[in-house]
Amino acid sequence: MLSLQVWRAIRLVLDTGIHSKRWTREQAIAYFKANSSVADTDVAREVDRYFNWPGQATSYMVGELKIAELRARAERELGPRFDIRDFHEAVLDQGALPLDVLDEQIGRYIAAHRQ
Repeated sequence: MLSLQVWRAIRLVLDTGIHSKRWTREQAIAYFKANSSVADTDVAREVDRYFNWPGQATSYMVGELKIAELRARAERELGPRFDIRDFHEAVLDQGALPLDVLDEQIGRYIAAHRQ
């Protein structure tokens, strides 16, 4: 789990460095290599991905934080009625959604499971 958190942190720094700080490919590769034990070919592939898909790491993190917030809300409001499987179904049921729409969906899920 911790290694995945480090990986996500590196991606956030790369995303910001490349698109806000205007890092070169070489600067991004050097940062990635200095902060991970990933093979060189994988580093280059990841860096190229972030050059071609601005905001990807940031959007993943924003989504992860929002889902964690919604889960905490559901756990708090449902108490012993909270079931992680049902929560996952509610999150994934409609596919990819804007976060405000997902928030509304989880609100409906909570209301339905209170009864």
